Formats: sequence, structure tokens, C-alpha cells
Amino acid sequence: MAFTAASVIRGPGELAVMVVEVTKRIFTTPFQFREFIEQAWFITSVTLMPTILVSIPFGAVISLQVGNLTGQLGAQSFAGATAVLAVVREAAPIAAALIIAGAAGSAICSDMGARKIREEIDAMEVLGVDPLARLIAPRVVATMFVAVMINGIVIGAGIGGGYFFTVIVQGGSAGAFLSSFTALASINDLYISMVKAFVFGWLAAIVGAYKGLNAGGGPSGVGRAVNESVIVAFMLLFFLNAVITAIYFQVVPPPGL
Repeated sequence: MAFTAASVIRGPGELAVMVVEVTKRIFTTPFQFREFIEQAWFITSVTLMPTILVSIPFGAVISLQVGNLTGQLGAQSFAGATAVLAVVREAAPIAAALIIAGAAGSAICSDMGARKIREEIDAMEVLGVDPLARLIAPRVVATMFVAVMINGIVIGAGIGGGYFFTVIVQGGSAGAFLSSFTALASINDLYISMVKAFVFGWLAAIVGAYKGLNAGGGPSGVGRAVNESVIVAFMLLFFLNAVITAIYFQVVPPPGL
């Protein structure tokens, strides 16, 4: 299939329109609470174990790298604060985004794609049922909710792993590790981490739903749509993370020592 200027513009344009339409339906249509509960439980079931398995080594690697760096610079007392900053500001939201986009987003895409090729979506539209309000909106809200919960798990595991490797393995001071939290970190760092996870879950769910609703060509087309949804979600999430971080540093300057 040859790419034209129209085809290159059409995809991002349709995705942007769907972002607006789904967000509008979350607030303007009767919310499908039962669907939200079912999808939140399903997304939790497919993301909880990967989150636990990823967050522990994630925090360990960050703590070891940060601990070695601060030790070489003679700032071992700030190892706790720097590890917390790395986990809370960047590592936890990115880990949550990768898990949500890879597991939850692909599951939403495959579900919507299967419904599309079975013509269930067309049948709903013929019956006057809005698929965006009935199927997509509760899935998006459920994904945002689970993303925030996953972010909290990664933060807790990352800080716990950082404490273990900094204090127990590397022989650092427990008091210095805990007291240095407030030297460089603040409550705003936790807020921006939760905002990132919330936005990442929102975007990953909509990208997965968009690719699923536009799947074609039978089961193989659904498989291609799932692969595309994961790739597109990863690119958008990393780009959005850079934008949010840049804005955050402009709005909330880092505290001085």
C-alpha cells in the first residue's frame, strides 16, 4: 500500500478526533459503571504480576547506579533523595506506561478488533448504541485508574528496593537515606508522577481502542493492529513524558540545597 500525504495526515487526525470524542463522552453520557468495574478488574489481572516483577529489579538497578555515582562524587548522604527522585519522577510513570501500553492497551485493541471483524461494532451503530460511550469510555477510565494504582506500586517497590540496596547492600546510613528525602524531593514530585500515570493510561487506552476499531483483514489484521497500537502508544508516551517533564521544571523549579 503506497503512502500518500493524505494517508499520513489522516491517521493522526482521526486519532486526535477520537481523543476528543472519547474524553467528551466520559463527561456527557451516562457512565457504564458495571463495564468500568469489569474492565478495571481485567486490566488489573493482566498488569499486576508484570508490575511486581518489573518494579523490584527496576528500583534495584536505579539504586545501585545512583549509589555508585553519589559515592564517587562524595555525596553518599544524598543517595536516598536521588534514588527517590529517579523512581518517583521518571522510572515509576515510565514503567507504568510501558506495562499499561504493552498489556492493557494491546488487550483493548484485540478486543475491539475482534468485535470489529465480527461486525459487532456495526450492529451496535445500527441499533443506535454509541460504541465510544458504551465500550471505549469505561475502558479508558478503567485504564487511567489502574495506571495510577500501578504507579503507586512501582513507587513503593522502587523506594523499598532503593533502601535495601543502599543501606543493606552498600552499607549506607539509614538515617541519611530517609532524612535526605526532603532535601531534593517534594510532594510536587509525587503529584506530577500521578498526573503522568493518569495521562499515560488515558492515551494508551484510546490508542489501543482506535487501532482496534480500525482493524481489517480478518484475524491477521487484528494482530497487525495490536502491534501498531503498542508501537504508537510507546512513541506517544515517551514524547508526552518529555513534554510534561519540561513543563513541570518550568512551573515548579527544583528546590535548592
